[in-house]
Amino acid sequence: MKIGFFTDTYFPQVSGIATSIKTLKDELIKLGHEVIIFTTTDPNAPEDEEGIIRMPSVPFVSFKDRRIVVRGMWDAYMIAKHFELDLIHTHTEFGAGFLGKVVGKKLRIPVVHTYHTMYEDYLHYIARGKVVRPSHVKIFSRIFANHTSGVVCPSERVIKTLKSYGVIIPMCVIPTGIETKKFEPTTNTLEEKVQLRSYLGITEDEIFLLSLSRISYEKNIQALIQRLPAVLQEKPNVRLVIVGKGPYEEELQQLAFDQGVADKVLFVGEVPNDQVALFYQAADYFICASTSESQGLTYLEALASETQLVVEGSEYLDHLIDDPSLGITFPTDDDFVPALLSYMAQDPAKNQEVLANKKYEISVENFVQLMLAFYNETIFYYEKIQAEKEQQTDMDSTDKTKKHRRLFKGIFH
Repeated sequence: MKIGFFTDTYFPQVSGIATSIKTLKDELIKLGHEVIIFTTTDPNAPEDEEGIIRMPSVPFVSFKDRRIVVRGMWDAYMIAKHFELDLIHTHTEFGAGFLGKVVGKKLRIPVVHTYHTMYEDYLHYIARGKVVRPSHVKIFSRIFANHTSGVVCPSERVIKTLKSYGVIIPMCVIPTGIETKKFEPTTNTLEEKVQLRSYLGITEDEIFLLSLSRISYEKNIQALIQRLPAVLQEKPNVRLVIVGKGPYEEELQQLAFDQGVADKVLFVGEVPNDQVALFYQAADYFICASTSESQGLTYLEALASETQLVVEGSEYLDHLIDDPSLGITFPTDDDFVPALLSYMAQDPAKNQEVLANKKYEISVENFVQLMLAFYNETIFYYEKIQAEKEQQTDMDSTDKTKKHRRLFKGIFH
């Protein structure tokens, strides 16, 4: 199968979406499929990239580290036609996503879309929510999704949201998978964990809480810092390590100072990709209070690293963390402290059988098989709809011919 990915977000931009796209692309290629990525130009992108088509772009409003395609429709169409694509998979609703839909229509091939982002959680970035409102998101998302052949949703939450918007096109829940082997502990892990904790200044008897994400308002790291003093009253040996970068870092540093916990909070910044697994493995618990995730790869990475989670729940996470040995979810920000302290007190042992089953569930191998099945179903659905349209066109044409003949006879007879 020949597949074209259209996305405004791709490496060297670092994000969960970029990681998801690359993971899917690499796995499809391993299975013998051909993938061409149509994406934005980027000043930090390498010059020679196989299978990557970069189209003119500009930084996105309020997200200067993100870009959006502004032109290149004809070039994208000609390249897609040259490669004789079987299917287009769009990963954004904006520049590149729009181009993908147009190219798919011109080539008469199905367009699958993944709805990665819950945009209502990010409206405060655009003129502080005063220009683009939730009603605009609903209308735009409904129009975009209903003009595709099928929508991939990372979780049930996304399907419910899109249905509430009025999306009626076929939708399927396919959570993004990860390369679980990259996060599994090795024979060297124990020694490396000791070295990392020493480097961070965390002693053996201290409890290492890890927050790893983009440092932005919607990730709700502020809720963790605000409640850290209450945790420290019961567990004074707790240390919170925040990994990542983003526009909200200075505000969080000030918040930690204001809360009197600056000496208990360590801001590490962004770490190299090959070191991320070690941070998970060195941590005692992965914690998160974000409610803006449609899925969230960090949860999967923590599970694959065999690190227990204490995270704010959702329908997706409550299903994902379905055994106490994996972790615990809590309902609201205010439930974080009792949930964390209770889970620490219980200290449930890790269950290797449960971990093994969960690792396959979240694996890229499972992910790509589910995606391929959806691709094939979508192609079948698209071809069926096209055949029905052609049949209806033929019937309409026959009816018109008969009508013209009757009129002809009426005029001359």
